[in-house]
Amino acid sequence: MRVIRLLYRKIIDASSQSAWEKLVFNDSYTEFIMQAQLYNQEKKYITFGELIAYVPNAEKLHFLVSGSVVGYLKQLNRKVPDILNNSGKLFLPFSNYKFEIINSDIKDKSKHQVAVNFMSEPLTWYDTIGNQLLVALDTTPVNDEILTEQFAMQPFLSICSLKEIK
Repeated sequence: MRVIRLLYRKIIDASSQSAWEKLVFNDSYTEFIMQAQLYNQEKKYITFGELIAYVPNAEKLHFLVSGSVVGYLKQLNRKVPDILNNSGKLFLPFSNYKFEIINSDIKDKSKHQVAVNFMSEPLTWYDTIGNQLLVALDTTPVNDEILTEQFAMQPFLSICSLKEIK
């Protein structure tokens, strides 16, 4: 038996479609503009990349901007977005996340791009069927059966840790 954790990297940019994604995009951009002022008081730099390259401690912008999206992450009710089981339901619980700014531009909102990296809770991995994983969220039997979830692997979803249980 193997216990795994999955990592899902959700990228949000100007082309994102859902209402939730648009809120994260807009609020993280607004917060980036506000926080970047601290690191760009002389207005020498335009892009996030320039700030990271030339301004000491600008990497703190990831953390400083992350506060603007915490409320939206709570709306997910600890379920990783976009990852559906074969019944079409969100099921994958996350225990941790990391917000990051991929790119941004003080003068061009369309270049703003962020990612939320969701770390799943531990899952018991029973089998792989084609491109699908068969896992259990909880190995406590219900009527002598272990309830499982089956779902497809997809882009930006990976197994980030593996532990063999004997």
